[in-house]
Amino acid sequence: MNSYEENYINKRPQSLCKMCGKCCKVITNTKYTYQEILTMAEEGNEYAQDFAKIFEPYPSVEAAREVDAEIVDNIINRLKDSNRYNEKTLTFYKCRYLLPNNMCSIYEERPKLCIYCPSSGWVVTPPGCGFEAWLFLKREEDMQKVRHAKEELLDLKIMKQKTNDEKLIKKIDSVEKTIHRTIEMFSEQGSKYW
Repeated sequence: MNSYEENYINKRPQSLCKMCGKCCKVITNTKYTYQEILTMAEEGNEYAQDFAKIFEPYPSVEAAREVDAEIVDNIINRLKDSNRYNEKTLTFYKCRYLLPNNMCSIYEERPKLCIYCPSSGWVVTPPGCGFEAWLFLKREEDMQKVRHAKEELLDLKIMKQKTNDEKLIKKIDSVEKTIHRTIEMFSEQGSKYW
């Protein structure tokens, strides 16, 4: 494992997991359709290969709702709140390796997407998840990072107004682009309003 991976795992308090298995029984992937995941897996994308190996789709939203309506409704409501809800492409999945006692039958060999779950403060977790408070803090850290970046943009704007040095202006432009990319990383979460 590289230092980023080790650092991430060390910072995520795994002890918060209640081992309820809910995050393995009903999940969704809002970025890609199931067919896109399969295509990406065939093209060698490691994430897609792991996802396709681990998760199988429910035949319908209603089938997932029969397993846990609260999780399905929570996910749908969060997607609607963030304007990312698409009824036509929304697919729910279940883990092929979850045992009846909510333990993982391949825990020692589980892929990175499982090791890093929850992967960011913005994932939708089941209601009552042990990670809820930690995820809230991670979202706050991201929002603070974006707010700080916006303050830096204001400082850079002032610096540009006070100089005629073309080299300095080019450097400022470069830094501004980097800062805008940081803010854009969280655009789906509403970073332009933070």
